[in-house]
Amino acid sequence: MSWGTDLWDQFENLDKHTQWGIDFLERYSKFVKERLEIEQTYAKQLRNLVKKYCPKRSKEDEPRFTSCLSFNAILNELNDYAGQREVVAEEMGHKVYGELMRYSQDLKGERKHHLQEGRKTQQYLDQCWKHMDNSKKKFERECREAEKSQMMYDRLDNDINATKSEVEKAKSQLYLRQHMAEESKNEYAAQLQNFNSEQWKHFNVSIPQIFKNLQDMDERRTVKLGETYRSFAEVERRVIPIISKCLEGMVTAAKNVDERRDSDIVVESFKSGFSPPAEFPFEDFSQNIQRTGSDSTIGTPKNEGGKPDPKHAIGRTKNKLWLFGKKPKAPTLEDLSHLPPEQRRKKLQHRIDELNKDLQKEMDQRDALNKMKDVYEKNPQMGDPGSLQPKISETICNMEKLRSEIHKNESWLSEVEGKHGSRSERRSSADVNHHTPHGRESPEGSYTDDQNQEHRSPPQPDPHDFDDEFDDDPLPAIGHCKALYSFDGSNEGTLVMIENDVLYIIEEDKGDGWTRVRKQSGEEGYVPTSYVEITLEKNSKGAVTYI
Repeated sequence: MSWGTDLWDQFENLDKHTQWGIDFLERYSKFVKERLEIEQTYAKQLRNLVKKYCPKRSKEDEPRFTSCLSFNAILNELNDYAGQREVVAEEMGHKVYGELMRYSQDLKGERKHHLQEGRKTQQYLDQCWKHMDNSKKKFERECREAEKSQMMYDRLDNDINATKSEVEKAKSQLYLRQHMAEESKNEYAAQLQNFNSEQWKHFNVSIPQIFKNLQDMDERRTVKLGETYRSFAEVERRVIPIISKCLEGMVTAAKNVDERRDSDIVVESFKSGFSPPAEFPFEDFSQNIQRTGSDSTIGTPKNEGGKPDPKHAIGRTKNKLWLFGKKPKAPTLEDLSHLPPEQRRKKLQHRIDELNKDLQKEMDQRDALNKMKDVYEKNPQMGDPGSLQPKISETICNMEKLRSEIHKNESWLSEVEGKHGSRSERRSSADVNHHTPHGRESPEGSYTDDQNQEHRSPPQPDPHDFDDEFDDDPLPAIGHCKALYSFDGSNEGTLVMIENDVLYIIEEDKGDGWTRVRKQSGEEGYVPTSYVEITLEKNSKGAVTYI
């Protein structure tokens, strides 16, 4: 069915229908907008809820119970779920609401154009009809005038009293009126033919085409609505897999709740390490009272002399009577001595682990700066090596501070564990085989790791071991080095060298700033690493140089 042929006379109704279609489209657009606003509000409220119940905590306050960890996991999944609701709102805004609003504006413009064309066509047909009607009325009027002239002429022509001039005048008037009537007739015929032609074009060509355009526009509007309905559902469908994963994560978090593990954590968290208090002894205060012979043995304590057992002195257990009462608050001390032994041990161990991590970071930073300095020294155009020296010094200072803190905490840990002496073996082994910072040479002939530190001494092996070591077969050379400065070798175990001397390397720097070398004469000893330029022959990629 076609609007152009079946509804050729329903212009006004089609005008109303197309306007209703656009209004319905905008109504649906408003619905989508309110829906996405609901999604945005819902997502925002979910995020606020997660933020409310998942506040920021320090590392020490992080929950360890499986029930708490599962709840945090559920909050994280809920936060991801809220993110998917935001995705739904955003997709609805761009792919549905925005598209509908743009299409609505296009429809309004297209409808206006088609209706203007229809009105112009109707106005032109009305104009043709007016011309035809005017010519028709004119023809009718001229015909009546001609009839009047004919009657006048006939009356005068039959009147014997009428003069000849009057008859001739009536005859001329009749001819004139007949001529004008004939012209009006021809004009009316032409206008009628033109109107009929335009009317046929109007109802068979123009109006059907305009109505067909309106019909196509309305059908496209209906198709667009169907597409946006589908897009509306597809937006939801696309996030369903991720939402399902969020829900699965919540179920998994619920399954991870372990009551046994939580009970063990309670024990680990609050175990003091103390032994339960011993029984209170009976203290007999009637020792000095005279008794009769029959009851002299009643109530006599087993302790000789009537003195209480010092192991069960009340004063020693008085501080442990807060089992079911309120535990007295102790001031927080740096060595954590206010804590029970077990808790103190765990806290100290955790603190040492954190300090070791920080120390490793500082050492990695130091090594990176040293490598960068080597690159700058080999390629001066890339940067100034001296600009890195303050940062290297700061890093070394931080390392020393961390080592001091680690040593202090290890001493406290040794005290808790009942050990005597240092726990230096607990220190991280990350600093083994790390070379000292480059460029730390002293013109006076002594090596320093930092400008503010005292001079380091070479390794001091046992004299007898040292002699045995040199009496055996010599160690193989692993490289060679060239002396950059002279060194007097005044300390025991060191080796004298002169600038530009070439020496064999038999042992690398172990991180203490000293390298073991051998002269061509066979004499061996230690020299400062920063005083020599080292080339290790075992490196197949090229020489490794320390300056």
